Amino acid sequence: MFATSCCNILIRGVNWIGDGIMTLPSIRALRKAMPGANISLLVKPWVSPLFEHNPDIDEIILYGDECNRIFGKLKLSWKLHKKKFCAAILLQNAFDAAFITFLAGIKERIGYRRDGRGFLLTQGVPLPKNDAEIHHVLYYLNLLQQIGINADYSVPYLYLPLAERLHARKMLHHMRHPLLGINPGATYGSAKRWIPERFAEIADWFLKDTGGSVIIFGSTNEQDIAHDIELHLKKHNKDISALNPPFRNEEQEMRFLNIAGETSLRELIAFISECDAFVTNDSGPMHIAYALRTPLVALFGSTDPLLTGPPLDSAGKATVVLTPDISCSPCFERTCSRNDMRCMYEITSDDVYFGIKKILPEKPAVFFDRDGTLCEDVGYLSKLDEFKVFENINTVHLLEEKGFKLIGVTNQSGIARGLIEENFVKDINNKFMKQYGFHDFYYCPHHPDQHCSCRKPEPEMLLRARAEHGIDLKKSYVVGDKEDDMILSKMVGAKAILVQTGKFRESLYADFIAKDLKEAVDIIIKDKTNE
Repeated sequence: MFATSCCNILIRGVNWIGDGIMTLPSIRALRKAMPGANISLLVKPWVSPLFEHNPDIDEIILYGDECNRIFGKLKLSWKLHKKKFCAAILLQNAFDAAFITFLAGIKERIGYRRDGRGFLLTQGVPLPKNDAEIHHVLYYLNLLQQIGINADYSVPYLYLPLAERLHARKMLHHMRHPLLGINPGATYGSAKRWIPERFAEIADWFLKDTGGSVIIFGSTNEQDIAHDIELHLKKHNKDISALNPPFRNEEQEMRFLNIAGETSLRELIAFISECDAFVTNDSGPMHIAYALRTPLVALFGSTDPLLTGPPLDSAGKATVVLTPDISCSPCFERTCSRNDMRCMYEITSDDVYFGIKKILPEKPAVFFDRDGTLCEDVGYLSKLDEFKVFENINTVHLLEEKGFKLIGVTNQSGIARGLIEENFVKDINNKFMKQYGFHDFYYCPHHPDQHCSCRKPEPEMLLRARAEHGIDLKKSYVVGDKEDDMILSKMVGAKAILVQTGKFRESLYADFIAKDLKEAVDIIIKDKTNE
């Protein structure tokens, strides 16, 4: 079993973007089990940006190409040795992962007993009996579970700071919404790629049907595929102009943008977060999309979504997975051995476009903080006799009449602190739904030190609402009495209204400031009328 007294842990991460995303729940589980430990992650440079700004990781150590040679391995091993790690957990399956940590003299070396490396491990974990049948997220979690760590299932989540979101939004400000992202490539091979002509067809339909915009993503190696789609699209839509980065005229409105090969990994992540819908093959960007909770249509031909697809509950109703119903799929081949790509041809343009229509968010909402916004903030509300709603709360009904969904979002760390019963929080939230017409009410029960994805200003609660209620966040508002509420609105591109019914009177991020709830409602109605 794993020694929980260890306070300096090295994780050998995996080498590919998709696999990296699927290890995030395991890294999260390790941090939760050992909150005071120093956790370092050893990964290849091209995958390391995935883990930037992740609060579960203290240090990222790069495994560069120079480490492919023996002198480089010795140099890296000495570097690791000097850091005095007491344990190494090898999420990567390769022999090399065990060899490096053995050379580094790390006392405990834990990983799956495979690839002939068992003799280099101090704890060799047997492979799951059904390892070829379980999702890769569960595969990595199982490693921790087998060494005694309580590694509960969670959905991968990518941390994306406000500054990166705002930069991406600024770069795309000249594009109409809704915004459809298309990723036509797949590194593993051509057998995973849908047909370029069909990508162009759904792009054309989307432009004409929604009045929105389309952006094509891809790596440098996939620029030819992206260009092919662009050419096909122009045949059907003469209004599309070929404006590509570096955004030669930022003031000119654009309906189509091809940025394949033009972004860093962090920029790619930020741009995908801005999409209202995303269509992709089974690929690294597919995993990025569900880890950002971007509404997603994922296309599978040669591979199996049960193993590497969007995990359970990654975005609920905002994820559509399309697979062909033919005997040869999945084959797990890089190229089609039959030379007909029948699996991908079986997925029609209609199938994909119906998927887009299903996930595309269209409804506006107003998100309300609870304590200090809807009711008096008494610190940690834990007794019913302390619950006092503001007298003008009934004005929120006017927003519903204008077509807005009414949704509550509240941080309730008192649950984790042992100050509030979770059922009491649920009862209070239910009062807002039953008595005041709220459509839903979300809450975060975690302590701030847990750095969870749902505690405001992280946007998980709003992203979940988008998935479950079809909310167009760019047409929505956040009303609250704290700066975190204002930052939350900027995280998702909504408008922010600070109500002066709490401690704050000013905000760096508020679009509007209202003295109370009634004035906030009036501002929203007026702003919507002026659009």
